[in-house]
Amino acid sequence: MKKTKGGLMSFNNFLSTSRNREISFKNFAQSATFNTNSVGILFIMNIDTAICTKSSTPFAEVSKVGFYKDQEEEILFSTHAIFRIDRIERIPDNHSDRLYEVNLTIVGNDNHELNTLTAHLREESTWATGWARFGDILIQL
Repeated sequence: MKKTKGGLMSFNNFLSTSRNREISFKNFAQSATFNTNSVGILFIMNIDTAICTKSSTPFAEVSKVGFYKDQEEEILFSTHAIFRIDRIERIPDNHSDRLYEVNLTIVGNDNHELNTLTAHLREESTWATGWARFGDILIQL
């Protein structure tokens, strides 16, 4: 991730986020460092809802049905949300040197870099459509 600072990233599953930094930090990022094979990452996200709406990035406020209810202030994003990696910094921690804060900004469909990448992927797999094209792209990754 450090090598792709300034680049784009997406999550390959639904993304549960919280407006409550303490819950995110203590229950997820910091607790990951107790496993020596893990790195704890606290993602700080800059979300412009206008970009989400304009680019059809589905998200929902799910505080009423989440595990922590209103304490977490949970927002759920769909699987194809794309973010720009703005900043990566190590969080000082007495237990580990594997704890980081990563600042992300949501990217819309009108992003030039994203559109260039999408066009390139389409050109490389002109022989296929639908699931075959998707499979070809995954193989190339």
